[in-house]
Amino acid sequence: MKVGIDMGTVQGGQPAKLDIEELLATRLLVQGNSGSGKSHLLRRLLEQSAQWVQQVIIDPEGDFVTLSDKYGHVVVDGERTEAELAGIADRIRRHRVSCVLTLEGLDVEQQMRAAGAFLNGLFDADREFWYPVLVVVDEAQMFAPAVGGDVSEDARKMSLGAMTNLMCRGRKRGLAGVIATQRLAKLAKNVAAEASNFLMGRTFLDIDMARAADLLGMDRRQAEMFRDLQRGNFVALGPAMSRRPLPIVIGAVETSARSSSPMLMPLPDALPDVEDLIFTPDPEEFTRPIVRRAPPAPRPTTDILAELSRSTPASLAPSSSEAPSRGAEMSAEEREDRLSAVLSEILGDPQAAYRTDSVLYQEFLVRARMRRVSGPPMPMGEFRRRVAIARAGVDEETAASEGWQTALSLSVRVSDDLQGVFLLLAKAALRHEECPSDQRIARAYGTHSARRARRLLGYFEEQGLVVVHTDFSGKRIVAFPDLEAETQPGDPNQVDAEERTPSAAE
Repeated sequence: MKVGIDMGTVQGGQPAKLDIEELLATRLLVQGNSGSGKSHLLRRLLEQSAQWVQQVIIDPEGDFVTLSDKYGHVVVDGERTEAELAGIADRIRRHRVSCVLTLEGLDVEQQMRAAGAFLNGLFDADREFWYPVLVVVDEAQMFAPAVGGDVSEDARKMSLGAMTNLMCRGRKRGLAGVIATQRLAKLAKNVAAEASNFLMGRTFLDIDMARAADLLGMDRRQAEMFRDLQRGNFVALGPAMSRRPLPIVIGAVETSARSSSPMLMPLPDALPDVEDLIFTPDPEEFTRPIVRRAPPAPRPTTDILAELSRSTPASLAPSSSEAPSRGAEMSAEEREDRLSAVLSEILGDPQAAYRTDSVLYQEFLVRARMRRVSGPPMPMGEFRRRVAIARAGVDEETAASEGWQTALSLSVRVSDDLQGVFLLLAKAALRHEECPSDQRIARAYGTHSARRARRLLGYFEEQGLVVVHTDFSGKRIVAFPDLEAETQPGDPNQVDAEERTPSAAE
């Protein structure tokens, strides 16, 4: 299907069309100095194509989060571990959800690591989820620098490698890179060279003008035109737009960035005795306490997990006929019982293992309101920990053991999305059960991929949490040195009952 989106107008007032299908195959490079209208151009492209293709935006300044209000993009905060970001990116591809990865508030090295982990997560998705995705990276020179800067070499290699994979190898995986940069000279050449479509805006430095002219196939004497371009005016070239350099004017957008260009504002009228106002301290300044804004200390994960392990089973939860009236008070014990019952109902669905945490969380909140559970809603972090405990399937006797408390303490060394898998394996070791199969581990992680389950075991082993080995018959054993326990041998290729089709079960 050929879809041409309206990017603005060309000379003569004709619409400037961009072929999205062609763009997905040939990628795009946008260049222009600060204030030339690059962000406006990207926003126009994203708004016009939102209904046609999944979008992922790497946003270092948090300017594109406003797309979530009108177009439903999920906003992902970059202040997470690399494992969490990779897991979120995998689920983004699996469920075909458009998102904005906002890196606002992170320093440059943290931004590079976060973007690298997220892009690698998109790139490493299983083949069955290689749907087309428009991956927009603003300020690309930050993530693919031409030379090393003040950041560590490890962070630079990670980010540059992810950007190179996006632009060089991403097409076969459905990833179409759209990169924007202020300066071509600062952008790694092997990343810029993979784009076949170009939109060049206002540029002043000779070296950048020369590179822009080379990319557009123009004579270097014509490069001076880039200095005269107005804000929002670009020269387009490429199979998705025009086979010859074509000046275009980018059209209007429906959303706006949270920040804007500085505007002139007149100073207030001159105040009398202005020096006294500035240099004379207010008497209250000496008595006013210094307020340091800091987030409240989070509840320790080990405490939450230990409490959840001993939570009341769903069978003991009160019936709906005992639900309190809308204005009645509810005790902490009763509230906990109702929350446990709602969680058990949700996780009782066989398909719950393959739904994202955000989908399960929304369903949980709706059902909790239907049960008229009073008090503030459960935070997302605590909900994820409850899900991890529930999926481990630990019984009351094991939950009360000293070994399980040690397992809970060890689980905080992995990210939230991996705790369910870790606790599943720990429970099997403490109860001397067979090692879970690849399919069972994959289901605990929320995927059908047995290969990903084996990668999780390898990750736990790299962290020094487990030791994986096989017996003479080829069955797998997972040992926990800190627990002094190990699973019984188990067949990694065993097909669980939940995974069998009706014909296979017969």
